[in-house]
Amino acid sequence: MLVIRFQPVGKKHQKIFRIVLQDKKSKLSGKIIEKLGWWDPRLKKGDFKADLIKFYISNGAQVSDSVWNLLIKKAIIKGKKRPISIKNKRNENT
Repeated sequence: MLVIRFQPVGKKHQKIFRIVLQDKKSKLSGKIIEKLGWWDPRLKKGDFKADLIKFYISNGAQVSDSVWNLLIKKAIIKGKKRPISIKNKRNENT
């Protein structure tokens, strides 16, 4: 199954995220099928290949919740935003 998700790149505390198409079972830093854009959360800027994103979604690619909400915010796709739950790694070990 294919998934559209963020891939973090850049320095520590200065992350920029690529929006990539990957196999769901591959690692975040693993092999990608195609680059679909990028997003800089500090500057709130990004570039998206809207036609390719719509093509892959229409052909069955799943979209992560964070990318889904960003695409709705940038009016690339239409729909409702999804709730995002962020796991705190410190609390999981206790």
